[in-house]
Amino acid sequence: MRFEEIAIEELEFNPFEKISKEWMLVTAGDKEKSNTMTASWGGVGIMWRKNVVTAYIRPQRYTKEFMDSNDLFTISFLPEEYRKAMSLCGSFSGREVGDKWKLSGLHPHYVDGTTGVEEADMIFVCKKLYAQEMKSECFIDVDCDTTCYPDKDYHTMYIAEIVKVLKKN
Repeated sequence: MRFEEIAIEELEFNPFEKISKEWMLVTAGDKEKSNTMTASWGGVGIMWRKNVVTAYIRPQRYTKEFMDSNDLFTISFLPEEYRKAMSLCGSFSGREVGDKWKLSGLHPHYVDGTTGVEEADMIFVCKKLYAQEMKSECFIDVDCDTTCYPDKDYHTMYIAEIVKVLKKN
């Protein structure tokens, strides 16, 4: 099966189910070097009159280096049969294991100068618009801070325009 580009208006999915329960892989980098990580926090919506995703990455994640040094990244949604591979991508750092692609059994899919995941059934190609480190003093509900950040390793929030949607046919 191959990917085909579809209009974003054709999407039919529940983002709460897709992101939180099924997970997604956030991937950045190019043919020379890339890294992917599992995420279950994020969102889709409209910002600045653009269709956007938000992705959140902690400072210690190896993928963050790729996010910060590239303009594009991808969000890949995989079928349930790849749950174990996705779990590996969330549990091991590419910095420590070297080739996370080999470890997980997943394969890179190169598109528009960035990297997605070949096994995905849907990929969003995303162009970064905004990045900001989250800060303790910005929490209105301090319980979120104390519960989710006991080590004070705050995520960087990335807002990115969805510039292309690829779906397996």
